Amino acid sequence: MAQTILIVDDDPVQRRLLEAAISRSGMTVVTAPGGGPALDLVNGPRGDQLALMLLDLIMPDMDGLEVLKRLRVSHPDMPVIVLTAKGGIDSAVEAMRAGASDFLVKPASPERIAVSIRNQLKIGTLSGEVTRLKKKSENRLLFEDLVADSDAMRQVFRLGFRAAQSTIPILIEGESGVGKELIARAIQGSSDRVGKPFVAVNCGAIPENLIESILFGHEKGSFTGASERHLGKFQEADGGTLFLDEIGELRLDMQVKLLRALQEGEVDPVGAKRPVKVDVRIISATNRDLSELTREGHFREDLFYRLNVFPIFVPPLRERRADVPALARHFIARFTAEEHKAVAGLTPEAADLLEKYSWPGNVRQLENTIFRAVVLCDGSLLDVCDFPQIATAMGVEPKARRPHPAPGTMPHESQAFSPALPVSPYLLSLVDPAGHARKFDDLEAEIIRLAIARYDGHMSEVARRLGIGRSTLYRKLKEFGLEEAEMPEYGVEAHQAAG
Repeated sequence: MAQTILIVDDDPVQRRLLEAAISRSGMTVVTAPGGGPALDLVNGPRGDQLALMLLDLIMPDMDGLEVLKRLRVSHPDMPVIVLTAKGGIDSAVEAMRAGASDFLVKPASPERIAVSIRNQLKIGTLSGEVTRLKKKSENRLLFEDLVADSDAMRQVFRLGFRAAQSTIPILIEGESGVGKELIARAIQGSSDRVGKPFVAVNCGAIPENLIESILFGHEKGSFTGASERHLGKFQEADGGTLFLDEIGELRLDMQVKLLRALQEGEVDPVGAKRPVKVDVRIISATNRDLSELTREGHFREDLFYRLNVFPIFVPPLRERRADVPALARHFIARFTAEEHKAVAGLTPEAADLLEKYSWPGNVRQLENTIFRAVVLCDGSLLDVCDFPQIATAMGVEPKARRPHPAPGTMPHESQAFSPALPVSPYLLSLVDPAGHARKFDDLEAEIIRLAIARYDGHMSEVARRLGIGRSTLYRKLKEFGLEEAEMPEYGVEAHQAAG
C-alpha cells in the first residue's frame, strides 16, 4: 500500500529505468507510453490513487504541455514533475506556467528524482492538511473532505447530506472513535449554516455543578464565584450548530432544561430575569443505546423522541474494512510530512495485518497506531515489525525488518538506476526463490538490465562494457523482452535526445 507514481514517457527504456529507480524508494509505479493513455489513467476509476505524475515534455502523440493543460482542468492539485532532455530556461518557465511543480533535465540522478518526488508529496500533503484544517476552523468542512471508501460510509454521507438540507434534529450513533464529530461538522458545512458557529460540548466531561452554567450561561453575581457575565454554549452557537456529544451522560434534571430549550428556542441563564432567544441547530451524538437508557429510566423519553428525529448510525471500523487502506494512506502521508520522515507506505504484509485487525478503538486507534509506527520506522515502508502490539494481538510474530534501505542512505554508486534488489542493487542471484539454479537466459537478461542501469541507458557504453556489438545488444533486448519490438534501429541515445 505504497504511494503510486505515474511515469509518462514515450521511450520504453526510460520508463523502465525510472520505474526501477522509483520502486527502490518503496513507491508503487504505473507507466503510460504517452499523454493520452496517461490522462485515461488519471481520469479512470483508480485515478484517485495516483499521488504524482513524472512527465516527459516532448512526446509524439501529445506533448507534456498539453497534458499539463488538460490535467489542471480535471486534477488541479496533482503534483507534476517535468523531465526532459531539452532543458532550457524557456522550457522550464513554460512548463511551470502550465502547472508543473518541478522541472528536471535528463539525465537526472535517482537521488535528485527521489528528492523532488518526496518534496512534492510532502508539499501536497501539508497543503491538503492545511486546507482541511482551515475548512474545519471556518466550519466549512464537507463530506468530500472526509476519507472513506466503503459503501457503509458512503451511505452515512448520503444520509448526512440529505439531513443537512433541513433543520431536522439529528442523532449520530456509533462507538467511540468512529468520527461522529467529523460527520456533524460535514453536516454543518453542507447546510445553509455553513461558516456559522459550530460549538461542540462533551456532556460527559462537564462537572456536575457547572453543567447549567456552561450550557445556558449565567449573569454576574448569580452565584459565588460568578464575577462576570458568561454566555452559555447555546448562545455561543446562536445562528449555527450545537453539537452535544455523549448526550447519554447528561443528568436527568439538565435533560428537562435541555428539552425546554429545544421546544421553546430559548434558554434561561442562571440569575437572568428573562429568557434569551437562540437560533440553534442541534446535532447529538452518543456511543450508548439511548433507547435502552430510556427503558431503564436513565434518559427522558420525551427528550429521546425530540433528539432521535433523524438517526444516523456510523458503523465501527471492523465493519467497514474497506476504509482501512484509505485511512492508513491518509495518516501515513500526513505524519510522514509532519515528522519529516521518508515513509512511502506499507508492505503488503503490514497492509494485510491492518485490514484484518478488529480495531476496537476504531479510527482514533488506527490514527495513533500509524503515528507511532511512522515515528519509529527507519525504513521506507512500514512493515509488520512496526506494529508489534497489533501483530501480537493477531498472533503474528513481528519478525525483524527485512533489509530495505531508506531512500538517500546508500552510497552514491548504488543509487544509479537499477531494479529493486535486496541489500545491493547490483547483486546477481544465481538461484531462484525455491533454491534452484536460474536459467542462463534469465541471468543474461538480468546482467544486461543491470548494465543499462549502471550506465544510465547509454547503450554504446553498455555494449562496450559487456564486450558485444550494439546490434547484438538490441537483438538481445528484443529477445528478452527488455525493449519494445518496434524500437528504432538508431538506438536509445537518439531516443534520449528526442525526449
